[in-house]
Amino acid sequence: MRVAWFAPLPPVRSGIAALNATLLARLDGSSSIDRFDEPRAHDFVWRHRRTPYDLVVYHLGNAAYHDYMWAYLAHYPGLVVLHDPRLHHARARQLLKAGRFDDYRREFRYDHPHAVRDVVEYAVQGLGGPIYYQWSMAALVVRTARMVAVHNARVAADLAVEFPGARIETIRLGMGAPAAGPSARSRVRAALGVGDRGVLFAVFGKVTAEKRIEAIVRAFATLAAERPDVHLVVAGDASGYPELSQWISSLASPRVHVAGYLEDQSVDGYLAAADACICLRWPTALETSASWVQSLAAGRPTIVSDLAHTVDVPPSVALRVDLLNEDESLVAAMRALASNERLRTATGEAGRAYWSANHTLDGMVDDYRRVIALAAAAPTPVVPDLPAHIVDDHTAHARAIAQQLGVTVDILKEDQAGKAGRAG
Repeated sequence: MRVAWFAPLPPVRSGIAALNATLLARLDGSSSIDRFDEPRAHDFVWRHRRTPYDLVVYHLGNAAYHDYMWAYLAHYPGLVVLHDPRLHHARARQLLKAGRFDDYRREFRYDHPHAVRDVVEYAVQGLGGPIYYQWSMAALVVRTARMVAVHNARVAADLAVEFPGARIETIRLGMGAPAAGPSARSRVRAALGVGDRGVLFAVFGKVTAEKRIEAIVRAFATLAAERPDVHLVVAGDASGYPELSQWISSLASPRVHVAGYLEDQSVDGYLAAADACICLRWPTALETSASWVQSLAAGRPTIVSDLAHTVDVPPSVALRVDLLNEDESLVAAMRALASNERLRTATGEAGRAYWSANHTLDGMVDDYRRVIALAAAAPTPVVPDLPAHIVDDHTAHARAIAQQLGVTVDILKEDQAGKAGRAG
């Protein structure tokens, strides 16, 4: 089977890029896979024309690293792995930044025909923000795909209800077990000034508002006033979040540490050094947190937001934060873990067992092989009434020039049946 694989890849600093590098190394033996990250995507069309691929796989999310894929999704339907099942952030950013306001209006109304007609104008006027979570803008993607996969069974079930007839599958998000041991733990803790009896809380991954960093810093300040032995480390790229340094400066505490972006091997060391990990998300795009899965694999107790799509996670696996009482609930969870070593041990062991049963790398690879085979056998959907900018093949200007010169350019000849449309 020949597969075209659209995904961000290293050196892009993205958890999805790192995940794909690991995944592709495991899948290469079972399929012939050509990589099409952003720098190489322009080679896809001529390669596909010369020797058609059996399946195109798209790893789609809200980060800008995925934006280039929208030009191919509808024209070359395939398996879409939705890392963020709510895609409004990405589509609004891409279209509005380019000044394509009418295209955004048409696409929003296609995706959400029952929304109040003028609600789209909030985003056009630059007031999007929270409304992006209200309307997913995923309908076009789901309907034009041969198959869609997500990392959560409840999300898959909800999508199947929302889009009857769509093929929706679940692929478990898997991580390997961290390799760092006691020496790495001692080294990192010494570098941070955390003593043997200190309790180190850690936050991993790219720093964003959705990871509730402000709430975490506030909660730590409360706990630090009670206990001189607690520390907090934020380990992730904070370049797009200048507020972090302001909040930490306001605390004037040497026990808050910012590690910045970490390579994979360094992440393992910081996981070994941590006594507990905080993995909050709100608002949520219904994603599954890779940093949470990493923490479980490391046997670290975790604190998570109490989200509807994670209600199936047993209460023994993680301490939950009530979204309606976040500050008090978060402080209580941190206080419980800081003061009770037995609780830390029990929660970490339960989390590790949950990872072993649900989130191993082998399990994810098996799921991908299964779903790739299903998607390759699935028919290409026929989707009527797509927005004009999706159907447009963007060759009109070139055709007009060729016509003036009396030239026919064969590569521009396509019958209407072949124009599934390029999402520009």
